[in-house]
Amino acid sequence: MTRIDIRQVDIAESDMVAAIMRRAMTSHSFFDGSLHTAEEDRAFWREQVFPHCDVTGAYADATLIGQAVGRGWIHHFHIDPAWHGCGVGSLLLGTLQGRATDLQLWTFQANMGARRFYERHGFIAVEITDGQRNEEKLPDVRYRWLK
Repeated sequence: MTRIDIRQVDIAESDMVAAIMRRAMTSHSFFDGSLHTAEEDRAFWREQVFPHCDVTGAYADATLIGQAVGRGWIHHFHIDPAWHGCGVGSLLLGTLQGRATDLQLWTFQANMGARRFYERHGFIAVEITDGQRNEEKLPDVRYRWLK
């Protein structure tokens, strides 16, 4: 069995983080992968996320396979699709829950897999919108978890 470790991601790994996000997002038929280029994704992580946020990663034998950003609010949570269903997301989310007493996040209403995942981990839907406030203009749902 592969050992999964959870630790901080270094900015030098920002391109890997961006690639995992792109693979995770574009694995959904409802998501428009043309909103940003791969280079724009890399620049976003390198210039906007890493300088201002802690990025927690899941590693399989030292290879990054997923990441999460946030304390209080989970702004990004992506697992490489090749690792879906292997417990990586549960391990990573459990780490975030262990650090907090209150977590919130947004996900798309159409992302039923994510919605079931968060609900299994104790998150409750507290707000549903038409998506006009998000960049993708996709209906979304805000979830909250309390310890």
